[in-house]
Amino acid sequence: MLTQLNAISPIDGRYRNKISSLANYFSEEALIKYRVRVEIEYFIALCELPLPQLTNFDATYFADLRKIYENFTTNDAQKIKDIERITNHDVKAVEYFIKEKMDGLGLQNHKEFIHFGLTSQDINNTAIPLSIKEFLHDIFIPHFDELLTKLKALVIEWKDIAMLARTHGQPASPTRLGKEIEVFVARLEAQMNVLKSIPNAAKFGGATGNYNAHKVAYKSVNWKDFGTNFVQKKLGLHHSFPTTQIEHYDHLASLFDALKRINTIIIDLDRDFWTYVSMDYFKQSIKAGEVGSSAMPHKVNPIDFENSEGNLGIANAIFEHLSAKLPISRLQRDLTDSTVLRNVGVPFGHTIIGFTSTLKGLNKLLLNKEKFEQDLENNWAVVAEAIQTILRREGYPNPYEALKGLTRTNEKINQKAMADFIDTLDVSHEIKNELKIISPSNYTGI
Repeated sequence: MLTQLNAISPIDGRYRNKISSLANYFSEEALIKYRVRVEIEYFIALCELPLPQLTNFDATYFADLRKIYENFTTNDAQKIKDIERITNHDVKAVEYFIKEKMDGLGLQNHKEFIHFGLTSQDINNTAIPLSIKEFLHDIFIPHFDELLTKLKALVIEWKDIAMLARTHGQPASPTRLGKEIEVFVARLEAQMNVLKSIPNAAKFGGATGNYNAHKVAYKSVNWKDFGTNFVQKKLGLHHSFPTTQIEHYDHLASLFDALKRINTIIIDLDRDFWTYVSMDYFKQSIKAGEVGSSAMPHKVNPIDFENSEGNLGIANAIFEHLSAKLPISRLQRDLTDSTVLRNVGVPFGHTIIGFTSTLKGLNKLLLNKEKFEQDLENNWAVVAEAIQTILRREGYPNPYEALKGLTRTNEKINQKAMADFIDTLDVSHEIKNELKIISPSNYTGI
């Protein structure tokens, strides 16, 4: 039996407890359950159309039919897998399973309308986007919102903490810690808006997308309207039409690209906070008994940000392959999309692990305010920008060059050195006083 110790993949092993809920959307059992759900809802839609042979179907059986997927068990999934060993076809096994259930309900006269006119991709290309849509709603967005809420709280908590900025790794015009975190908030919110705008697209149209079998059997039915109504109103998905045998996956590729950008932004955040910890801007709280390093007792490593970066990197590598590969299919269909899509839960798993680790790292941070203040005090040269800009305003000749000469000497630039320089300037006392008020801790802009 699979355990956390013998699993090959870490998301099914070491990290299983963190992402076990994803099994409800992306496991083999979950895929089978979603297929059963689509098949049954399709049969009910045919009854509601109704097709002539289903005109007198007793609608009170709809609840019994829906219970087949609502009360779906692992034993049911195993029975379908047992049927698959005989059929060597996973979707056909689902069809046979439902037909057996209909026999038990006394509906054997109608069971041939299960999977009527469909190909397997009409089921797969509705089941999988439905599982992704519900995962995003139930799991992904709540995890994202929890992380975003924490970041927004830190924006407020640290809005007045002046901080030395570093561009190209060098001291630069000061900023505020809360504002720097707000940059990530704005970026993440923008990408979430993009993500939410992408349709959860599904294919539904028969063997090559043209409703051939449907039309030849019932010429008077507008099957395109039926399919669109079924996909959009019954399943809550976007109906892609026209298609080949499979969904073209362009919208799904957009979704993976948007997820990748969200992960990339969080990797950027992880690396910044990792660097801030290395600069001693933050200490990290630890639990009693925890070990920071196996050899160096003094260390508390920023492992949560590192764990997040690693997992989000793996997720993005897989998202990259999915978005590049899935929209490409030979002629009307090849099977490469099927085996690739079976891995869709893997990047989602690594993404959730990454979100959880980043949040854990943020919750450990202890602000070292003295270090922020020390860095600012040690870098008075950064107010040179402010001084030369005011001198430009006053029409002072070559102010940039004057400050450049001061700040690029090897001598220490401190408050006194800056004040002494200001006293040498040929400007009014009012301007000199204005310049002397400026310090690294108050030159933080908006």
